[in-house]
Amino acid sequence: MEAETTEKPFSCDVCKRTFTTKSDLARHARIHTREKQYSCEVCGYLFARKSDLMCHVRTHTGEKPFACDRCKSSFAQKSTLIQHVRTHTGEKPHSCNVCKSAFLKKSDLVRHTRTHTGERPFFCEMCGNSFAEKSSLVQHIRTHTKEKPYGCEICESCFSQKSRLVLHMRTHTGEKPYRCETCGTCFALKSHLMLHMRTHTKEKPYSCDICLFAFSRKSNLVRHMRTHTGEKPFSCASCESSFSQKSHLLHHMRLHNDDNPYACNICDFTFVKKLMLVQHMKLHAGEQLYSCEVCTSSFSHKSSLVQHMRIHSGEKPYECSVCHSSFSRNSSLQRHMRTHTGEKPYSCDVCGSAFSQKSHLVEHLQIHARKNRLLKGMEVPLVATENKT
Repeated sequence: MEAETTEKPFSCDVCKRTFTTKSDLARHARIHTREKQYSCEVCGYLFARKSDLMCHVRTHTGEKPFACDRCKSSFAQKSTLIQHVRTHTGEKPHSCNVCKSAFLKKSDLVRHTRTHTGERPFFCEMCGNSFAEKSSLVQHIRTHTKEKPYGCEICESCFSQKSRLVLHMRTHTGEKPYRCETCGTCFALKSHLMLHMRTHTKEKPYSCDICLFAFSRKSNLVRHMRTHTGEKPFSCASCESSFSQKSHLLHHMRLHNDDNPYACNICDFTFVKKLMLVQHMKLHAGEQLYSCEVCTSSFSHKSSLVQHMRIHSGEKPYECSVCHSSFSRNSSLQRHMRTHTGEKPYSCDVCGSAFSQKSHLVEHLQIHARKNRLLKGMEVPLVATENKT
């Protein structure tokens, strides 16, 4: 039997690729000439190759002639079936020459290689930014065009990314697919589950470079760093006051607006914070559900009873990592830690003085209040004096 020839005598004049037959070269040449002679009878799309037209037609007919022998999956294209079979065999034929990582698809290898080369072949024509993947460029362009092609079928919300629509839909369906294996609590977002897990593991990966504090969330570290830098990025539009946290600014703004949005429906009291209203309402309800078995004390919160019981047991579970002093309450430990860090999170809106404890700020504010009362009392009316001639 005559050996199969590997000779490729037909060469492309544009890209120099070679082919075994003249017909193969002719089909290839249409890539450069943009000649598309095969037309879809359904939608009118044009194709350079008949095989491409046949694959396209299956998007209209739904035909999937290539079936997997191992499962019930079927595919419109043979190449897709070949890739699918590798999920059964574990075969990863495309390997990286740099780090030896292996991939199912050649396209995945191409994208991976850019992590080594730093290549960013996809350019934004509007601002010049470049991207390693075409999908990243497509998403970026929507920041210019404001296009939001993914719309919610229940409400009118629209999103620039499909993943954000998926997350949004969970607000309607109540779906929480991420479950904590320790306590069973479920979450809509994977990131929320990861944060929750740190309550079990006590992991605090974000640490302050200046003092010994560590945090489970990056946002908490950012806020903490302002106690060292003195940065107060949230400014009041009505006066010259500025604050290290946005919540402090919001509470401050209510002083200008005389805004106490949380009102008691029994008496005339109003409150700046919702928590204050909740605590106030318990005075009307006389709610005391949790009773101490040692003495006659009772409490409206279970956590308050737990803290109270430590008076009887002498338990002090919160220990200082610097001097090893121990405390019965976490809040007491936090106040103590400020003696080491010098942190002063409570600032005066009038003069800018800062304090390590809220009670010290309250005492300081009373000084301003007394001064204001004195100034008002010292306003002496003008008295006409008799001219002596």
